[in-house]
Amino acid sequence: MDKNKIIGFVLIAILLIAYSWWSRPSEEEVRQRRIDDSLVAAAKAEAQIKHEADSISKVEALKSDSSALFYGSLEGETHNIKLKNQKVELFVSTKGGTVSKAILKGFKDINGEPNLTLFDEKDQSLKFYLEGKQTNINTSELFFVPSNVTDSTVTMTADAGEGKKLILDYHLGRDYLLDFSLRTEGMQGIFSPNCDKLSIDWQDMCRQQERGFTFENRYASLTYHLKKGGTDYLNVTSEKTDKKIDETIDWVAFKNQFFSVLMIAEKDFGDNCLMTSVPQEKGSGYLKRYEAKMSTFFDPTGINPTRLEFYFGPNDFRLLQRVEKESTFGKNLQLQRLVYLGWPLFRIINRWFTLYVFDWLTRLNINMGIVLILITLLLKLITFPLVKKSYMSSAKMRVLKPKLDEATKQYDKPEDQMQKQQAMMALYSKYGVSPLSGCLPMLIQMPIWIAMFNFVPNAIQLRGESFLWISDLSTYDPIIEWHKNIWLIGDHLSLTCILFCSANVLYSMMSMRQQKDQMVGQQAEQLKMMQWMMYILPIMFFFMFNDYSAGLNFYYFVSLFFSAAIMWLLRKTTNDKKLLAILEANYKENKNNPKKASGFAARLEKMQKQADEMRRLRQEQINSGQRPRK
Repeated sequence: MDKNKIIGFVLIAILLIAYSWWSRPSEEEVRQRRIDDSLVAAAKAEAQIKHEADSISKVEALKSDSSALFYGSLEGETHNIKLKNQKVELFVSTKGGTVSKAILKGFKDINGEPNLTLFDEKDQSLKFYLEGKQTNINTSELFFVPSNVTDSTVTMTADAGEGKKLILDYHLGRDYLLDFSLRTEGMQGIFSPNCDKLSIDWQDMCRQQERGFTFENRYASLTYHLKKGGTDYLNVTSEKTDKKIDETIDWVAFKNQFFSVLMIAEKDFGDNCLMTSVPQEKGSGYLKRYEAKMSTFFDPTGINPTRLEFYFGPNDFRLLQRVEKESTFGKNLQLQRLVYLGWPLFRIINRWFTLYVFDWLTRLNINMGIVLILITLLLKLITFPLVKKSYMSSAKMRVLKPKLDEATKQYDKPEDQMQKQQAMMALYSKYGVSPLSGCLPMLIQMPIWIAMFNFVPNAIQLRGESFLWISDLSTYDPIIEWHKNIWLIGDHLSLTCILFCSANVLYSMMSMRQQKDQMVGQQAEQLKMMQWMMYILPIMFFFMFNDYSAGLNFYYFVSLFFSAAIMWLLRKTTNDKKLLAILEANYKENKNNPKKASGFAARLEKMQKQADEMRRLRQEQINSGQRPRK
């Protein structure tokens, strides 16, 4: 660093220090700011107290209104009615008349139990509100009498006397879909003529179901589907998120990584839905607290029931497609969007290629680790022509390196780099070599890597599947764990992540050595700076992927292993002497027929010559005292 730069940095530092000192507030200003902050905090606290008081009064009002109407249904015994099939067990409570517990059969929970509990009465609540002329109804305060009880059906009735009834009907389908309807009998008189909405307040504490809290939390989200098409979700962050939905929606899902609870409306959820997601602390046993406040169709005459459908089940792409066909609402629900497949380009790759290959391989009943290896092999086979083209482009530049050194040795000064580049491009053109012909094929492989980055963590088929030393491909595989969380690392070291990052370093070394063999002059010096970045990148990957699933890290490790093997094989099977002879033949042919020399190198050489000629003309004009033309 020269003297002028040092003086410049010192002056900038002095100016910054002087400005900081000059702009700092006085003691009186600091004292006034503290007073203002205290007043603002007091006002916020007073507003919060008032809000809580209003909320309590509203709840009490609803309770008293419900008491006035359903005086005979305010007392009773709380017990559950079980609905079941081969896939799920649902418990409908007589208190509130809603599903209080959901158990999925055949999915192990985080403790190794054979069946998984999605939620119970401590985790979830569902309240329906109806507003009348003089009285309001809050279903969570009522006791319902069950009837028509079978393994798949139950009718829950709250009796208000004098022929007034609130009736909830449930019907469980053959797998994970529950049909629900709400209707009234003899209650037309208590509702105003324009009463046509049923208000819903749905809350859920999303349980941690997988071993890796951080990784699972990343894929847990409150998701909803817009009536006009497409899904959206609340931001998955470490802070509370409230969002008002101004558009009509079809369904709302409380989702974690591999399982979801959905509520689907036959007549849509109206405008002004309020969604809330609050992340929970690690170790609490929960990922997020969800809440959805919505409204949907209600017929006060009781002729047309309010119909909803609930889905309690896994986030399985093909299963969700089948469940949508079972829905009787006749909507394009796009339930499979619960399985996130990435941004549009990557979603297309996963939707129309990866999924079909994955389905075909899983039907063979082979280990999921073998499935990942076979998918990797298939992708390498498909992209091999592109990889070979990229390698041969590099190999051609490698065998031409002595000729390039000879042709550009007179351009060693920094100001001669343009002439040096032109000389290189001219030589490449004469030998029929395009220096960038291998870049595009390599870039085409990047979307596949990113597509698999989105596919593997969302593939429920990997959940609980073991392979070699990996006990569960859907979560991390620790070789060592500790109880204290370390910044950037966490509380464990994942073996597959270490293997992936190590393979990345080795592959980078091979790639850099291959590039070094084809670099000329100053390019080789620039490569030395680049190689440090190539080595730092795997270290960054370690901090990113240590919490990721073993299946994803294993896929990347295997992919890099095969990439290195292909590169080694191509290097061993490439005869440099024969390749140079082919290039010499191209040189002679292009020399005899100059018009035939084409390709990117020729076009680039032509453009550089034109730019050089323009610079020369401008310099001549400047030297002659003329104003250069633009």
